[in-house]
Amino acid sequence: MKKIGVVDYYLSEWHANHYPAWMAETCEQAGLSYKVAYAWAELDVSPVDSVTTEAWCEAYGAERCETLDELCCKSDVIVILAPSDPDRHLVYAETVLSYGKPTYIDKTFAPDLATAEKIFELAKIHGTPFFSTSALRYAEELGACENCRRITVTGGGSSVEEYIVHQAEMVVKKLGVGARQIRAEQIGGQIFFRVCYGDDRGAVMLFAPAMPYTAYMEGDNAKHRAMKSPFFAHLIADILRFFEEGTVSFDVAETLEVMKLREGAIRATEKPCEWVEL
Repeated sequence: MKKIGVVDYYLSEWHANHYPAWMAETCEQAGLSYKVAYAWAELDVSPVDSVTTEAWCEAYGAERCETLDELCCKSDVIVILAPSDPDRHLVYAETVLSYGKPTYIDKTFAPDLATAEKIFELAKIHGTPFFSTSALRYAEELGACENCRRITVTGGGSSVEEYIVHQAEMVVKKLGVGARQIRAEQIGGQIFFRVCYGDDRGAVMLFAPAMPYTAYMEGDNAKHRAMKSPFFAHLIADILRFFEEGTVSFDVAETLEVMKLREGAIRATEKPCEWVEL
């Protein structure tokens, strides 16, 4: 059995509390042999529910590591979580990627494009296979429209900073790289982002706190879909496939494009109704 090491800013958060069971279920279905065996967190007590690292490890059958290096030494593969704290990802990656073990880094990959590029450079230096994505990339509904050239996506969450990544991921999956400008307009609690590519491609991202994830796609045909498929299950399956094969299932240039688009969206909210260069 291969042992997974989980790295987090603090354990007992939504992703850390769901990934172990999902991974075990996927392994059983796919005939794979992986287990969340080790865990390390920078903060010992979760600010979400005050659960300690030790208590989390007892609940999920993992061994607590005293240091990040200890986790890296013992683990066969590594998952960096901290989904709400992407500013910690580079710090963790500096240690984790130096061990050369297959690594998944959760959304949001990095706080900005420059940091994302630094993580990619670290992986290149150490020859470490890794990838990162939003789970929304794996929504089955995104496959409904072939040769998509225009897309409108919706979604919500507590803040643009943390949750716009999901809409950006859907846009980039369908339209690819090359976005040039973005513009934001806020109407009440809703923010409309218009993305310009400079060709026949174009996107609109509509963000509001309680907005469901949907996509209206135009290409060879026009399709409107709500994201109801088990995209997290598909993400977990792809993480485990990646651990087995060491290959990423999509062009990793799209990860940097997502970070560019996310960073632009945040900057655009500071300059409403102005085009911001990407």
